[in-house]
Amino acid sequence: MSKLLRIFRRPDYQSDVTQFIEGLKEQRPHIEAQQRAGRALLWDKHIDRDALAEWKQARVRPNPYVYYGRAGKF
Repeated sequence: MSKLLRIFRRPDYQSDVTQFIEGLKEQRPHIEAQQRAGRALLWDKHIDRDALAEWKQARVRPNPYVYYGRAGKF
């Protein structure tokens, strides 16, 4: 590392947000496990690709302009 870069190096600096998060993790060590459980509950889902393909094929396309209905409806 050059001499100039060593002058500006701040190895012990941590932002307030980082300090807060690390303190929170120390106070509540189970918080990461709760986060993972919540993520698994809402986001980490197995996708059935066959069912998704069938759903996409069965989808009916909407009219390009919703106010133009079918003939004879007005």
